[in-house]
Amino acid sequence: MNKFVVAVDGPAGSGKSSVSKQVARQLGFGYLDTGAAYRALAWAVLNLPNFKGLDLANADLGREFDYSISLDPDHYSVSVAGHDVTAAIRESQVAEYVSQVAKLPNVRAFMKLLTQRLVASASQSGVVVEGRDITTVVLPEAQLRILMTASEAVRLNRRAAELSEVSAASLKRQVSERDASDSSVVDFMTPAPGVQLVDSTDLNFNQTVSAVLALVDQRKPKETNE
Repeated sequence: MNKFVVAVDGPAGSGKSSVSKQVARQLGFGYLDTGAAYRALAWAVLNLPNFKGLDLANADLGREFDYSISLDPDHYSVSVAGHDVTAAIRESQVAEYVSQVAKLPNVRAFMKLLTQRLVASASQSGVVVEGRDITTVVLPEAQLRILMTASEAVRLNRRAAELSEVSAASLKRQVSERDASDSSVVDFMTPAPGVQLVDSTDLNFNQTVSAVLALVDQRKPKETNE
């Protein structure tokens, strides 16, 4: 792998998105939110005519799903078929539906290839890639692999602070039920061999960023000097 890749897995509310973005910013790396592609696909199914009735389990998503995302952590944007969906994919309807999309093997296989292609074509010398099966399935060869977790109570509180207008029932569906659905596909609560654990339950944002940067410092000199 020519680029230095930091792969970060973790459940909703663990802090992986905000922390990964800040780590990328401080390192001068690209930032790739792989969950955005799943959300964008869910948005497409809910909103685009050509996705109405489309069998996602067998569809040629490389042809049907016109997707693009910026890897610049300071200029984050997501589009589908020319539609700017950066804000739309964060809406409750999409957040509640995305687990139905993400559990399909055909979708996950496509997303794996999409992520690998985006990393390979990145203009930066390194990329921080965050998601839910990045360390074990998508980029197991990444120079640094991290599982970022936090207690369910902490994760629910963090997501509630981000989504102040979301009901308790909707929040439960977006976090706890998404955990249950995704855990049937990939175990993102226990670090696989070689994956570093960062538990942010008792850490604030800056402390979590520092913990990740410290792990990068341990790996980057050895990897880049080889």
